[in-house]
Amino acid sequence: MTTKKPSRIMEELYETSEGIYKCGVIDKRKFEEHKALYAASQTPEYTGEEVKELRSRLNVSQSVFAMLINTSVAAVRAWESGTKKPTWWPL
Repeated sequence: MTTKKPSRIMEELYETSEGIYKCGVIDKRKFEEHKALYAASQTPEYTGEEVKELRSRLNVSQSVFAMLINTSVAAVRAWESGTKKPTWWPL
C-alpha cells in the first residue's frame, strides 16, 4: 500500500491555513477542519494483490467482500485482476 500525495493546491491550502491560524486570524476549530480535509486528501492506494490478500485473510468470497465494503462484485474482480485500481477505499 502506498499513500497518494495530496495535490499541490491542497498542500498550499493547508500551509496557508496553518499560517493564518498561527497569526490568530482563524480559530483552532477552523484550523482543525482544514487539517482534517488535508489528511483526507492523503488516501491510501492499494494494488490488486493487496485487495486479494486482504480478502483472503478475511476468508470471504468476492461477493461477500464486495458487500462488506459496499461495492460491486465487478469492482472487486476488476481490482484483483489489475484491470482497475480502487480510487476510494471505504475501509
